[in-house]
Amino acid sequence: MLRNDTTSARFRLALAALLFATLPFAAHAQTPVWPPKLVRIIVPFGAGASPDIVGRVLADSLQTRHPGTNFVVENKPGASGNIGTDAIAKSTPDGSTIGISLGGPLAINTLLFARLPYNPDTDIAPITLLTQLPSVLAVPTSLGVNTVAEFLAKAKADPKGLGYGSIGVGTLSQLCMEAIGQKAGANMVHIPYPSSPAATTALIRGDVQVACLPAIGVTPQLATGAVKILAVTTAKRSPFLPDVPTLTESGIDVQSDAWNALVGPGGLSKDVVATINAEVTQTLAEPAVIEKLKLQLITPSPTTPDQLRKRMADEKALWAEVIKAAKIRID
Repeated sequence: MLRNDTTSARFRLALAALLFATLPFAAHAQTPVWPPKLVRIIVPFGAGASPDIVGRVLADSLQTRHPGTNFVVENKPGASGNIGTDAIAKSTPDGSTIGISLGGPLAINTLLFARLPYNPDTDIAPITLLTQLPSVLAVPTSLGVNTVAEFLAKAKADPKGLGYGSIGVGTLSQLCMEAIGQKAGANMVHIPYPSSPAATTALIRGDVQVACLPAIGVTPQLATGAVKILAVTTAKRSPFLPDVPTLTESGIDVQSDAWNALVGPGGLSKDVVATINAEVTQTLAEPAVIEKLKLQLITPSPTTPDQLRKRMADEKALWAEVIKAAKIRID
């Protein structure tokens, strides 16, 4: 009997040792394997737009760190970013497809379209905020105003309403101008353009009297003397335009932050999300990446997935009343 007990005890010890020895391998097997051999980065906007620029900078950095993987940027523009964002939402949730989107397709468009082909709350997995970039309130020099207060006085005095340019119906450039008009009690006429360069050209020509546009589209024109920047739309002064006041400083309580975010399909596991988040956060801290983005007046701003989810909800809450008051609909 004693011999059997001893044999049994030895067997249990041997089994325990075997299980202990395999634990590191089991833990290793559970670690998400990312990136796979091919990673598609979908951008719901055209080449040259800020999400595309950020996507290509990101892809280049990840490619350098992971030479065994091909990182491919795919542009899928259309429907205010909905087409590309829908492609992200409907992709296989294994980390092989991620994408760059922004406040429109991830939040604001739920207020503008009767129905979307995806639900940002359930079909999209937030990974991290990527970058932020300032927009500016700009006027043609020929308008003869030098401050926001002077512009608002002129706008309120015009019974027909000054014309403002934007980069499309429902875009941040329209919402910002509508919010300014609503806060100031000034009527303005919306004139949409297909792109930021087109809207900037209209501003230079005096075809419109004001526009809220990405700073990078306006700043190159300052040297010509044809346009003037009155304010930045961010909560704080931009490090790229430190001498330009914010709208809030100028007496009009409107804030509008343009941002890009990295997202995946809704079924993406938390482990894979965490792995990609860590990789991208490392990328955004690289000096070379920071310098490339700086040339476009873009600031890296990585966050946790939960912080990005909150940012999406905050964006929708911020513009809901503006959209309702202006009766803006796309479909």
